[in-house]
Amino acid sequence: MAMPERVRATDAALDLISEIRTDHPEILFHQSGGCCDGSSPMCYPASDFKVGEHDVKLGDVDGVPVYISASQYEAWKHTQLILDVVPGRGGMFSLDNGREKRFLTRSRVFSGEELQALEA
Repeated sequence: MAMPERVRATDAALDLISEIRTDHPEILFHQSGGCCDGSSPMCYPASDFKVGEHDVKLGDVDGVPVYISASQYEAWKHTQLILDVVPGRGGMFSLDNGREKRFLTRSRVFSGEELQALEA
């Protein structure tokens, strides 16, 4: 069995990532559980965001690193996070803001076999 991905993206998310990278070539995502923007994945210029020592790197989407806060990781470690896009405004400081579409995290619970592979 191939190692399951902890994070992936829909085609719509990949398109928006490509659009953002024309203006900001080096970006990253951070999935927090913050109060201001809910649990939306936030997209930042890589040079403008300091990854915390307790943040967990879930993986990369189209070469873009995706991090999650340690507390959120504990709550979501049994799920695959799926970056998607819906109409609306992005988070106040996120690079999707002002584009009339925003990133949204969906999730899928890993199967028992997938969890075993991830824990091995």
